[in-house]
Amino acid sequence: MKRFKIASALALSAIVLASSCKKFDDLGTNPKQASPEQVEVEYFLNNAIIGAQMDPHIGERAFVLYWKVASHQMLENTLNVGEDDDDWNKDYFRYISGWLNHVNTAIQVADDKKTNGTAWPHNDNMKQVARIWRAYLMSEMADNYGPIPVNGFQGTNPDFADVKTVYYHILAELKDASAKLDLNVPTPENIKAYDAAYSFSWAKWQKYANSLRLRLAMRLSQVDAPKAKAEFEDAVTKPLLTAMGDAFQVQEKSGWNDLSGVMSRPWSTLMLSATVKNLYTGLGGIKSADQLTASYAPYIKPANYAGLRLLDHFSTKTNEPYAGYWLDGLPNMIDPRGYLTFPPAGDFNNPDFAKLNNWSSTLKRLTDGTNTVRTLESAFTWNGAAGGDWGVPGSKNLWVFTSGGSPRLALKFRNDSNKRLFFAPWETYFLIAEAAVRGWTVPLTGEDAYTKGITSSFEYWGVSSKLPAYLASTNYNNDGTSVSWSHVTEPPATYAMDYVDGYTAATGSVNIKYPVNTLYKNGTVKNDLLTKIITQKYIAQMPWLPLEAWSDHRRLGLPFIETPVVENTLNNLPALTQANFMTPTVKCFPQRLRYPSSLINANAKGYEQAMTALGNGATDAITTPLWWAQK
Repeated sequence: MKRFKIASALALSAIVLASSCKKFDDLGTNPKQASPEQVEVEYFLNNAIIGAQMDPHIGERAFVLYWKVASHQMLENTLNVGEDDDDWNKDYFRYISGWLNHVNTAIQVADDKKTNGTAWPHNDNMKQVARIWRAYLMSEMADNYGPIPVNGFQGTNPDFADVKTVYYHILAELKDASAKLDLNVPTPENIKAYDAAYSFSWAKWQKYANSLRLRLAMRLSQVDAPKAKAEFEDAVTKPLLTAMGDAFQVQEKSGWNDLSGVMSRPWSTLMLSATVKNLYTGLGGIKSADQLTASYAPYIKPANYAGLRLLDHFSTKTNEPYAGYWLDGLPNMIDPRGYLTFPPAGDFNNPDFAKLNNWSSTLKRLTDGTNTVRTLESAFTWNGAAGGDWGVPGSKNLWVFTSGGSPRLALKFRNDSNKRLFFAPWETYFLIAEAAVRGWTVPLTGEDAYTKGITSSFEYWGVSSKLPAYLASTNYNNDGTSVSWSHVTEPPATYAMDYVDGYTAATGSVNIKYPVNTLYKNGTVKNDLLTKIITQKYIAQMPWLPLEAWSDHRRLGLPFIETPVVENTLNNLPALTQANFMTPTVKCFPQRLRYPSSLINANAKGYEQAMTALGNGATDAITTPLWWAQK
């Protein structure tokens, strides 16, 4: 009998061992030497899709501690202060290389079946689906590390290509694969279970491919505008992912496996960050009293109240606008998605409160180094903090970085019951809105696309009743951005707020400065159309798409993300100092992951190619910008 040879070694650097396919285990056959009728494209494609959902080991390291921290979707200190871990980098490199190995094998199997006459009628469509998924995986890998092989993951050490070459290749692959999908080919029932996202609905895969092409074309907007425009304007004329029923999402399952919730580890606190707090607070002008039951009323603070002023314990060495203050209650107005994403601290009767990792410790002490000078009751408060080195103030502050005192991500995202989103309809609309603002030819006006994006997100969160008032709101959030499309009036430089001295109980008034975002238009605007779009996109992508949020910030400097606290020098972020934290540059924020030492050891030639491809004598550093990012 003819035997079919399957490449199972990692092509990129020989650091990945092949994963056996479960189907072969069930058959009791050798996965490296199986007959053609036993080898199907969907087996390998299934492994590539399911694996990329991330088991708890790699999910905690890459998705949570890297992407969510880099995008400031949560509070922690890793990439945000220039720190990574070589073992984590090895793990992620190994995992994603394995997923690419699986999807390349799927394409190889499809080609061989066509050649040897054993192909099913849907064989060519399966190949196109595999090409689409490979395009996503390549973009994920390149957006983390930078240069990667274009024709790698096939059994030998390949050459590394620069990010421009990688992106041009991915965009061409998406265009061609989408066009070659035959929507009239029926999908056999017996293969649908091997596609956890779409059950091999060719129409849905085509929409995903076209919207993914929009995403990746827009990635080039700042560095290669003609290419970005041409790709975007072509893709936007095709069928797009514009309904929740077409979203790329995969059902999570309990246990310790590839489908376990990517944010499910109980020891991860996933606390509210200052970035998220400032984006949500005040945005849309919807009062907390109109979102919560009457039992919360005693905790809701006036709109002009900043909180307790605690300068000895809350560092001011960051450009976070409320540095030095702690809100002893709930904000007067907040985006309707805020409390649904991060329930208030201490809200124990809320069924969506995550009772994980010291969840009940809401009393937090402030000390003079030895004795308690004040105790903060954190229950029914909504505070986020900036990461960084808090130095002496932090050593006396038993609230910051401790579990129980801050809002934490809602339970529905942590209990293995949700669907992990890779692409949702709101992103398509926000991409079209951005393209419209850039003057590109698109089928909707910028305002229409922007409105549809917000509407889609509100439907997902079940808060559509708040939509009319929200869309009309001219209220500024803490960053100086409003919702209304037609309201582009810039906020004043400062605004008056009342406070209470946290040590003496004396009342006072202070002029709070809106933050100056020096990464975007040199800090001259806070409320233009692009800032509105990216603000809404960031919020809509919570909590599932931190890599996209990080990529937008690297590309545009939007939304506003505060600098880490620098009470002491951050050794791995030397560009950020006590002299410039109010006017940071891109060197003050993470830009990529370093290549793992395992690559250097296994493929020294490839590593040197990657370093050259990073460009301009770049070093393998977290602060080295990628080709498409701001410089």
